[in-house]
Amino acid sequence: MSHNSTQSLRIANALKTQFIADALAMPVHWFYQPLEIELAFPGGIQRFEAAPEFHPSSIMSLHSKRKGGRQSSDTSSKTATEVVGDVILKDKAQFWDTPNVHYHQGMPAGENTLNAHCARLIMRVVANSPESYDRQKFANAYIEFMTAEPPRHPDTYAESYHRGFFAHFSQGCKPEKCAMKTHDTASIGGLATIAPLVFSERLRGSSESAIQITCREHLALTHPDESLMRVCDRYVTLLCGLMEEPAQEGVKALLIQAGKGSPGLDVAGLIKRNLPDNQVVGQLFSPACYISDSWPIVLYLAYKYLNDPWKALRVNTNLGGDNAHRGNVLGIILGLQSNTVANNWFEKLLNHNAIGQEIDALVDTANTAKL
Repeated sequence: MSHNSTQSLRIANALKTQFIADALAMPVHWFYQPLEIELAFPGGIQRFEAAPEFHPSSIMSLHSKRKGGRQSSDTSSKTATEVVGDVILKDKAQFWDTPNVHYHQGMPAGENTLNAHCARLIMRVVANSPESYDRQKFANAYIEFMTAEPPRHPDTYAESYHRGFFAHFSQGCKPEKCAMKTHDTASIGGLATIAPLVFSERLRGSSESAIQITCREHLALTHPDESLMRVCDRYVTLLCGLMEEPAQEGVKALLIQAGKGSPGLDVAGLIKRNLPDNQVVGQLFSPACYISDSWPIVLYLAYKYLNDPWKALRVNTNLGGDNAHRGNVLGIILGLQSNTVANNWFEKLLNHNAIGQEIDALVDTANTAKL
């Protein structure tokens, strides 16, 4: 098999594993206590499960439906447009007002969260264009996708960045000016759409530095935060390095290097301490969405469980917090190294046929454009 064929296959496995990791974590997404997961799913999550009706940690009812952030920071007029219900999530607003409703209520086993659906969206955008990434094309597709009626995705919850973007959009702002900065703009969910873009651009022959610029421009549409963009730069470098299929020690070196921009993070040193995972995640680092904690967690899990990717994804899931969005990134990293998760679990995803076609189209278009 040629280098190009091998690389394309590894990219396909990485993208498949991204969606597997997201769907695996979905039923316990934002469960903040591992004990809560154990009570809902004795023995923890071991396979795809449907979202339970009751969510013990849900604070969806506290989030603003008019913009990003919480209701407590929402000083807009009561007559202002409610983004949730009027602009996006047009059939889901009623679920936001009741305590302990699951963020992904009603979603069946093997279904993906909204940010993973946005990763599918960017795959479709780049696959449908012989040219390199066009931010305006993505912005137009994103607006159409999110405002469609009936909705084109099954999710109930939208992160702050979605709500902030469409709050500005509903006020007449141009797409490139719609990003809203909130307390959680620098979050791991912002990286969910990055890998498909990196793979497409790299297969087309773009340099690492050019891809970093492209990904920053893409992030600026929804996540205008320099700290997140610096992590994104390191994520691009990591993926470009992993695409070259280094040996295991080379992979570990790349993971260590990717962590050097995070203050006080020594991935290899952390592994040597042999701490329990629930001490690393929950005490040393918060399981919440913030990139300052979630990026080190991803690197830690990828390094520790490099030889057992399925265990890595289960551990990530059962540690709770923003496990679905961490899983999107962790799945990409591990899927580039191993096809075992993709081979065993991809066809159990609810939308595996459509996702598989989208992955093939992305790879085929990028390879053709390179020629």
